[in-house]
Amino acid sequence: MSFFIGIDIGSSSAKAAVVDEKGELLHTLLRPTGWDSIGAAAALAEDLAQLHINVQQEKTVATGYGRNAVAYADKRITEITCHGKGAFWLFGAETATVIDIGGQDSKVLRIVHGKVKDFIMNDKCSAGTGRFLEIMATALGISIDELCNLAATGGGIHISSMCTVFAESEVVGLIGKGTAKADIAYAIVDSIVEKVYSQASKLLGDEPVFLTGGLCRQENLIRALGKRLGKPLVSDEKARFAGAIGAALLATEL
Repeated sequence: MSFFIGIDIGSSSAKAAVVDEKGELLHTLLRPTGWDSIGAAAALAEDLAQLHINVQQEKTVATGYGRNAVAYADKRITEITCHGKGAFWLFGAETATVIDIGGQDSKVLRIVHGKVKDFIMNDKCSAGTGRFLEIMATALGISIDELCNLAATGGGIHISSMCTVFAESEVVGLIGKGTAKADIAYAIVDSIVEKVYSQASKLLGDEPVFLTGGLCRQENLIRALGKRLGKPLVSDEKARFAGAIGAALLATEL
């Protein structure tokens, strides 16, 4: 059997996906990227070797901001193309809007007939990203999961700053005032929702909307963003691997 490998080196996590000749998903792997993209790519190769998959013998496509660190890749393709391909495979809608919330950037893709027709990408500030949520969770002394769950019980507070540095200062100020942690958590999630909405609204149409990226399992955030968009936001437990899956599918075309 031949294997086709997709490697997605993101700012927070490194992912791998393996498909067969028919495009069936066989394996997904995940590990932190850390400070060393080259090391993360090498570690994924070792993980694949444990599954008896040799990256030197199989076709591999790399994507993500660290794609150039994947020395064994046969080809490197932008995350926009790979996420579009992976989202189409995951959700099956030929026309859709795909929101990808990554560690250091957020992307909104418009897919028409299964291909990316347009996109908007925010990579100038970490507001509205997983990194933003991580920083705020640290400021509150809780995990990202706890923050998102806690947000569902809070309300009435808003963060005005869209810059992560100033927003963190606002959060510290709210903590100093004795504001309830649930209300601060609500404000943090609401800030992300507003930031992503401001992007997505520029491409949003009548088609379904899907969420990919590392926050795809945060149900409260998904519910809040869907409410702001005015339509259900659909995700999948494999959606964080959309880029890697798309890369693996593109590897079958090499």
